[in-house]
Amino acid sequence: MKNFVKLFVLLCLLPTCMFSQVNNFKFEKTTSFFPEEKKINQEAVEWGYLIVPENWDKPEGKTIKIAVAVLKKESKNSNSNPVVYISGGPGAGGIEEIWGWLKHSLRKNSDIVLLDVRGTGFSFPRLCPDLGKKFLEILSKNQNSTEDEREKAIAAIACKQDLINRNIDINAYTSKSISKDLDALKKVLKYSKWNVYSVSYGTYTAQVYANDFPQDIKTLILDSSISDISQYYNHNTSNYMNSLKKVFEACENDLVCNKQYPNLENVYYSTIEKLDKNPITVTVDKKIIPSGKFTYNVEDFKIAIQQSLYNEKLIEVLPLLITEFNKGNKSTLSSLVVAFSSALGLDYGVYYSVSCNEAIPNNSILEFDKDGLAFNKLKGGLSFYKSDFSVCNEWNFGVDQSSKVIYDLSRLSTLTAPVLVFSGAFDPITPPSNGKATMRKFKNGFLVNALVSGHAPSFSKIGAKIVDEFINNPDQNPNVKEFQSNTKVHFVTDVKINGGVSKFANSLNEFNLLFFAPFFIALIILLISIFNFCYGLIRNRKDTTQNKFMKSLILITSLLGLFSIVGFILAISSTAQDNFYILAFGVSNKFDYLFIIQWIFIVFIIISIFYFVLKIKSISNRSVIATILFSLLLIGVYFQYWGFLF
Repeated sequence: MKNFVKLFVLLCLLPTCMFSQVNNFKFEKTTSFFPEEKKINQEAVEWGYLIVPENWDKPEGKTIKIAVAVLKKESKNSNSNPVVYISGGPGAGGIEEIWGWLKHSLRKNSDIVLLDVRGTGFSFPRLCPDLGKKFLEILSKNQNSTEDEREKAIAAIACKQDLINRNIDINAYTSKSISKDLDALKKVLKYSKWNVYSVSYGTYTAQVYANDFPQDIKTLILDSSISDISQYYNHNTSNYMNSLKKVFEACENDLVCNKQYPNLENVYYSTIEKLDKNPITVTVDKKIIPSGKFTYNVEDFKIAIQQSLYNEKLIEVLPLLITEFNKGNKSTLSSLVVAFSSALGLDYGVYYSVSCNEAIPNNSILEFDKDGLAFNKLKGGLSFYKSDFSVCNEWNFGVDQSSKVIYDLSRLSTLTAPVLVFSGAFDPITPPSNGKATMRKFKNGFLVNALVSGHAPSFSKIGAKIVDEFINNPDQNPNVKEFQSNTKVHFVTDVKINGGVSKFANSLNEFNLLFFAPFFIALIILLISIFNFCYGLIRNRKDTTQNKFMKSLILITSLLGLFSIVGFILAISSTAQDNFYILAFGVSNKFDYLFIIQWIFIVFIIISIFYFVLKIKSISNRSVIATILFSLLLIGVYFQYWGFLF
């Protein structure tokens, strides 16, 4: 009887035990992560947190929150055909990229699931989100690469210690853990299968996920893929230089580009020599760097060019960028610091938890250095990446280095789901050879080569169209004719260089009413004066000669100022449509006349003020005239602040 009671109690407890093991995760709905953004909040988006164990090997232990945004499909079809997006980095969240997904063609027939992988973005906890700012301050200093690496290691270890002090298990932030998070998320969202869309380092996580949970995968998209984690760093320099060599050759074979930027390769190496002897210090916004200064040395130049190879539109301005570096154009180089800041926007606690666990231990600093030495004139490999070895050496202190983490991906060869692989010909970090090697892992893979693209070509208009066709018809090979026919880089060669353009464009983009209020008041006064003086000159013919001349001067000056302002706004809009990155240098040369008109405007302001002072006793409505002149002068001050006049 006693044994029967024990058996009965055990049977009663068994379902409870099973329930706790199976249901150690849940989904918690929340409000918008962007409460101030009306455009986003007008969309059908489900916001929430996936709550999972921090350490999946300890399911009853501490839990973490993973931020999730589900953009609901637009069609009324019952099949949601969901797409889950895995961003790169490692250490990048996906939800901040929501703007690019709101009107994506995929959303017509598919739910789009964005998440900030554990430790990033809106997820809790977030691992060292401010470390990138510290790295930018380190890069801004005029010091050698060894000192940069030492300071980065110190800052990273301080981050690690902070995580340990907060009782965060840094060993739980890996691709393996993320793959389990993804499986749990699919279940709580009640999807049977979904389309897994990944980019850059996210493709490695996606491969781990597809290997461990093949039953979750409807289709797999790997854009700019990592084919072999043990070679991710080893050929870093040669990957960069092979891509840059393609730019040199493309410009040389382009008559217009070669004429404007002759011997581009020589200019690149001569810039390295110049910066090695004389680094360039520029002034930047103290909101970006507290010191207000950024010094470009050789390593900064190399990484700036390497990062530019990521983007197709930046590739188009690379000859111009190299030339401006060579000239030492400080206004242009100052605006580039914002791009540096964006490139360091990762959550670096996750970056190092993943990289120092999965990538660096499987790569070799000796191979990295050997690869860099193959390019004598480059003066070493890219310190920006080499520093990861130094950081991880400290990060992994006390960890048994002989037990490298190598995930078994052998089941990928048996994956039945269709796989779409993208590679960009100019990609400096995951080269085209990666795409070929990745595609060979799968029995149902299709490779798309983008001949004029850099990193992440699937996010171009043509790429998005191919992805959409693939997800909606995965059993058919996508149409890649547009990519294959697009074989020529359209280099930017016709630019009016002016640093004020970038500053003016940023002011418009970061619109601050308090800053613009005096400017708008001055414009209103100008408009009133234009209409009033036109009417007065026509109707009041008995006015004195001095008054007529004064009003004529103000009328002409006001029209010139108004024309300049409207003209620059239209020029910036038109140039941005051609290539947004041109604005870092100036505007298309066809708008050159605006700078001439602006100087004529300034000359007329001076003449008007001089005439007013000279004839002040014989001019009527002196206070009105003085107010208008002050408004004109104020607009001139704004022009000077933006830097149009220099």
